[in-house]
Amino acid sequence: MYRIEKKTSGYLLTFSGKINANEMKQWYDESRLKLENETTHSFGVIIDMKNLLPLDAETSTIMKSGQKLFKEKGMLRSAVILSSSEICGQFKAIASMSGILATERYIDASSEANPIDKAIKWVKDGVDLIK
Repeated sequence: MYRIEKKTSGYLLTFSGKINANEMKQWYDESRLKLENETTHSFGVIIDMKNLLPLDAETSTIMKSGQKLFKEKGMLRSAVILSSSEICGQFKAIASMSGILATERYIDASSEANPIDKAIKWVKDGVDLIK
C-alpha cells in the first residue's frame, strides 16, 4: 500500500506491507501527475516506511526512478522513517544510485519518541537532528 499526500512543506509518502512492481509503477505514475502541478521550486519529502517489507529488484528500480523524479521536480531534502535495518540498507543503496543520499536522513521509528518531528525539522528547516 502507498499514499501520497501534499503538505505545506512538501509531500508525505507512506509505504507499507509488500509492494510489488505493479503497485510501485502506479505510485510512480501518480507521483509524476502530482509533480506536474507542483508550483514551488523546492520542497521536502517525508517517507514513512516503518511498516514496509523489503522490495524486490524490479520494484527497487522503479523506486529509484521515483526518487530521481522528485529530485528533478525540486525535492530539496527528504527524511525516511523506518524500523528495519534491512529496509534502511536497501533504501540507502537506492538513494545512492538516484543521487539523493547526501540530502536524505534516516530516522529509526523504534528508538525515537516522535520521528515525524525530526523529519519535519530536517525537510522544512534543514535542522539535522539525526544521531
